[in-house]
Amino acid sequence: MSSSEPGREPAHALEDRYGSARGNRSHRRLRGRRAWLTGLVVVAVLGIGSYVAYSQWFAAPIDGQRVAFEERPGNSMEITVDVNRDDPSRPAVCIVRVREINGAETGRKELYVPPGVHRLSTVVRSIERPVTADVYGCSYDVPEYLSTPERPTE
Repeated sequence: MSSSEPGREPAHALEDRYGSARGNRSHRRLRGRRAWLTGLVVVAVLGIGSYVAYSQWFAAPIDGQRVAFEERPGNSMEITVDVNRDDPSRPAVCIVRVREINGAETGRKELYVPPGVHRLSTVVRSIERPVTADVYGCSYDVPEYLSTPERPTE
């Protein structure tokens, strides 16, 4: 099996051992196309999967934004909130809070958002002098005590 066999050229010995370069070109082209096609399919599947995962678990169906706040006498602050919902016909609840100068939360209130209402204002009482107010979060999970017409006594 040496390259010095009688009657054989060294080039033919290499072809016998490794195959013809001409025959492998079409196979290499086909392999390259398969790799590109597989890569394209993988990217498409990952893109679609990412979109579905984001829309199902990470996109907020309800969002509250502070529009304005104003200090009131007696350690209170009025906050105005815009509520953006994907379904305005559903009731919601937003939690608003006030903070003092060092950033500590000094007052909190649950705000019932009736169906169809976009903007609400409320007054939040604080244990210290408040300097800012913000929306902590909003949800469609309205507690029973907020959705009933009878309010608990204060």
